[in-house]
Amino acid sequence: MRLAVLISVLSVLVFLACNHSESINSGGQPAIVPDPVIRFDLFWDSLVVDSGMIRKDQTLSHLLDNFGIGAGKVATLVANSREVYDVRKMRGGKRWWVAAERDTSKTPVWLIYERNDIDYVVFSLKDTLGARLGSYDVDTIYRSVQGEITTSLYVDFERLGVPTNLSIAMANVYAWTIDFTHVQPGDAFEAYYFRKRVNGKYVGMPTILFCSFNHHGIDLPAYRFDQGDGPDYFDPQGESLRKAFLKSPVEFSRISSSFNKKRFHPVLKKVKAHLGTDYAAKTGTPIQAVGDGVVTKSSYTNGNGKYVKIRHNNTYETQYLHMSKRLVSVGDKVRQGETIGLVGSTGLATGPHVCFRFWKDGKQVDHRKEKFPPSTPVRDKNMKAFAKEVMRLEAEAGKECD
Repeated sequence: MRLAVLISVLSVLVFLACNHSESINSGGQPAIVPDPVIRFDLFWDSLVVDSGMIRKDQTLSHLLDNFGIGAGKVATLVANSREVYDVRKMRGGKRWWVAAERDTSKTPVWLIYERNDIDYVVFSLKDTLGARLGSYDVDTIYRSVQGEITTSLYVDFERLGVPTNLSIAMANVYAWTIDFTHVQPGDAFEAYYFRKRVNGKYVGMPTILFCSFNHHGIDLPAYRFDQGDGPDYFDPQGESLRKAFLKSPVEFSRISSSFNKKRFHPVLKKVKAHLGTDYAAKTGTPIQAVGDGVVTKSSYTNGNGKYVKIRHNNTYETQYLHMSKRLVSVGDKVRQGETIGLVGSTGLATGPHVCFRFWKDGKQVDHRKEKFPPSTPVRDKNMKAFAKEVMRLEAEAGKECD
């Protein structure tokens, strides 16, 4: 019994010793000394700290020169740190702290550079001269939201007290499926997502785990799943919500003229930028939409002849010129591979072909040089794991909504 009591007393004393330091105050009573403040794995209250923001075009050398650290020492620090962090990646607007010993010399011994809201670099300014990477503690907060469109996704999220950048995250999920500038009142939505919280504030974009959008009466669920290629979003059948474009708008054709900003125009007889790709084919050959979208123009001009323009999402648009016949009208929704017109030679054309033009973020680009997102479906070997993940996400989303 005595041994048990002695062990218990010793345990309490060890606990107190590990968690507090004691000193004697003026009244002769023990005074509790609070635990030291630790930041960046350093005893912060034992240091004298200056801080600020990296100015535009300010280098590490410029920053440390203000604290009496010369070019030679900086060069050694850069060289020793290169494998951990390349200081050329430091950017204006990021926070820094320079910490000095709390003595008469006030010699700087640490530089901390905040890379982003979560990650930082600690540079040792002592004789060791090097760097290590660190990260703040991150809390992950899970939430669900349900509702109907009354005005817009952004405004309705704001009305529901949901982070408005969740609307951007959802628009990215459905970038190939829904044009969120044309949603309508009565469209319904739900989302199960998480946010990261660092130092008491939310950082970065919300990450959607499951969402569904009812657009024009059609449910469009999406599930986040990683089958080894990085996270992507899939429908319940395991098809990717990302859609690849067809390589060309016509089958069995040849390229008669490429994208060229300095092409000599065969009709106008002068150098004129050709911001498209010509596919030669017989008159009447079907022209296909290279991706899902909405027809924004179906018209005629002297230069373009009969043409059709399609908006695929907020990023991409395509145009098809010199048709002999147009088969779609403005406002029509078209599917990838759907025939939208027939090859012809209307407008400024020397022979039957389709001039295919491609826009990215409002700028005409050569579609053959673009790298488009993958559209790989869930592979057969991963379908069981995907089905299990679908059930888990739906169950968790349901709990959040209860």
